[in-house]
Amino acid sequence: MKTDDPAQQSNPFAQKRELMVQSQLWERGIYDQRVLDAMRRVPRHKFVLLEYETQAYEDHPVPIGEGQTISQPFIIAVSLQALALQRTECVLEVGTGSGYQTALLAETAHYVYSIERHVSLARHAEAILTDLGFHNIKVAVGDGTQGLVEQAPFDAIVVSAAAPSVPKSLFDQLSENGRMVIPVGPPYAQELQLVRKQNHQPIIEVLEGCRFVPLIGQEGY
Repeated sequence: MKTDDPAQQSNPFAQKRELMVQSQLWERGIYDQRVLDAMRRVPRHKFVLLEYETQAYEDHPVPIGEGQTISQPFIIAVSLQALALQRTECVLEVGTGSGYQTALLAETAHYVYSIERHVSLARHAEAILTDLGFHNIKVAVGDGTQGLVEQAPFDAIVVSAAAPSVPKSLFDQLSENGRMVIPVGPPYAQELQLVRKQNHQPIIEVLEGCRFVPLIGQEGY
């Protein structure tokens, strides 16, 4: 897992990113090389407010404005690993936030639709993603609990805020054998669940305990 790339060794953010991948991900059981490589490539510090830039690669969530956070790197990696993306999928992300997870999805899937209820966050994320050269992403503003029915079905869905239960609208927009990662539970603590759609029924696996901001919308809080 170590690198001898001189450019990486001379770039302090690249060094922090490599340390994040090794100590927070690899050593804690993240084994999917596509996820590790994506998190090694995407500059997480570009997606946080300047005042939090030095904390970008630390093992905790970071505020991004509008009462939202960029999730802990490990939790994002758990979600992406569970989705097991092969660069062929069409993915829906509910909660664009800073755009960091959106970039990781774009690195590991074919195309990403992302929906965010805060206009300011959506536009800021869109600008960063464009500046970094991502072209396989479409960001929309709206109620994430309702998904994007006009773009469905999706091979995978990832939800970046906690819901009281799996929103029916999102489950309905999954393709057969599609999978969704979503935090489910009360506002103070949740389970990160992997939901598979088999014979139009949900098959649920609990991945991790977690704590996310609440999912606001018609089928959220």
